[in-house]
Amino acid sequence: MRRPAFWLLRHFALTSVSVHQVTRTCCFHRGVIPAPLLSYKSTIPGHSCPHRRTVSSSADRHYMQELSGPEQRLLNRLYDGLVSGQRASLAESITLVETQHSRKKELAQVLLQRVLAYRREQESRNGGRPVAFRVGLSGPPGAGKSSFIEVVGKMLTGRGHKVAVLAVDPSSCTTGGSLLGDKTRMTELSRDMNAFIRPSPASGTLGGVTRTTNEAIVLCEGAGYDVVLVETVGVGQSEFAVADMVDMFVLLIPPAGGDELQGIKRGIIERADLVVVTKSDGDLVVPARRIQTEYTSALKLLRRRTKSWNTKVVRASSYTSEGIPEVWAKMESYRDAMLSSGELQDRRRAQQKVWMWTLIQENVLCHFQNHPKVKEALPDLEEKVTKGVVSPGLAADLLLRAFSAQ
Repeated sequence: MRRPAFWLLRHFALTSVSVHQVTRTCCFHRGVIPAPLLSYKSTIPGHSCPHRRTVSSSADRHYMQELSGPEQRLLNRLYDGLVSGQRASLAESITLVETQHSRKKELAQVLLQRVLAYRREQESRNGGRPVAFRVGLSGPPGAGKSSFIEVVGKMLTGRGHKVAVLAVDPSSCTTGGSLLGDKTRMTELSRDMNAFIRPSPASGTLGGVTRTTNEAIVLCEGAGYDVVLVETVGVGQSEFAVADMVDMFVLLIPPAGGDELQGIKRGIIERADLVVVTKSDGDLVVPARRIQTEYTSALKLLRRRTKSWNTKVVRASSYTSEGIPEVWAKMESYRDAMLSSGELQDRRRAQQKVWMWTLIQENVLCHFQNHPKVKEALPDLEEKVTKGVVSPGLAADLLLRAFSAQ
């Protein structure tokens, strides 16, 4: 039986050794092994054909021993369908990334490496600029996030953009189930061939997103979507994990979103690059204007997040579409300013580091919970903690000692 994940790490280490031996490389296409970790030699000297190439024989033999024929065909089929823009392949790839099956998780990482290599190639052709604009949208329950996304999405597809929407739905704290109903609110956008909507359950993950949302963004970009909108679950003041995976964080607040004191409370408002007061129509126009004025005043008391941009507060109505073009104009202004200063690229690099450590923490916790000595001592310590015989702190220390003991 294969040891989970270790074969992939061994393969990466092996392939990285032979990089300096390659005289000329081709762009990545059919090879199963990630391009940045294994250099490919063209079969014709000086030729840059994206199809015909040979790989390092030792690394190839090692890898082929680990991947079965059906697995290779699966990865090739998903990758080819993904880069050609097939929505079915994108949906299946995200399902593979979201799985909890250990072997499929390994395959998902191989697929992601291939897509990352493809995306880097696209960015190099684009002068080093990102090929997609990532926007995170968050706000309290009932702020109109899904309705806002549908109106914005339809406007963008009408202008020639390809829009991907990753909607995160809350999971039940009792049954663990999720309604996944955000897509039903986007009836027009879901029928648009230039749009892709993927609802995913939060599955107990804090921060309003799932643990695989960041990887799903990469897959959407690989499939050719140049605008990726991430809708979080209804969140409060301290849930802003989405800000660590997008280029721009947009906070949606309803007209009855509180007074200006809410605007200066530390938390989610500090991470917002744009604040949108929704439902600004009918009888709510006056309250929306008041909230806009109060938040604009309150934001002046907060420290600027970037040197190139001051957080703006705008009003919009998904019902009448009033203010929607202005909202997108602000988003474009933000993107242009951040790209010109280089801060957007710096932010993306910093985000990758943040999510690496986030995944490390989750995996360490998983290993801790499944450690044999921890599982052996846990029932007795839990019982003593519930009876008040042992304090929770002492029980935690004892379990950590059991975990670290050789």
